[in-house]
Amino acid sequence: MNTILLVQSVGALLGMLAIIIGAFGAHRLKKNFTIEQRLQFDTGLKFHLIHAVLLVVLGFNLGFNSSFENYIAYCFILGTLFFSFSIYGLTWAASRNKKAKWLGPITPIGGLLLLIGWGLLLYYGIDFII
Repeated sequence: MNTILLVQSVGALLGMLAIIIGAFGAHRLKKNFTIEQRLQFDTGLKFHLIHAVLLVVLGFNLGFNSSFENYIAYCFILGTLFFSFSIYGLTWAASRNKKAKWLGPITPIGGLLLLIGWGLLLYYGIDFII
């Protein structure tokens, strides 16, 4: 499978999962969540959906002819999975009065990967213009 198709497919899958997880959170989990947990869950969901759409857009706009373009996509894919899904796990565990401490350090790693992805995309755009 080439990288373009992989990025488009992963973006579409992440988008579909964002809708499913968002609906599940809105209808099933809202009874168990505190307001703070709901806000945390919504933050994960917002980042999840934004980056799913971004991946689809990148899949249609980048040629993925260089490893640099691949690094951009992989940072967004892994960053989204680490950031959003660790937040989902943390809020779900907290709503059940359980601790998932091992997920705590994964969230900032995901955030860092997203930040690196955006930085690489900025550099790519500037390099393309110059």
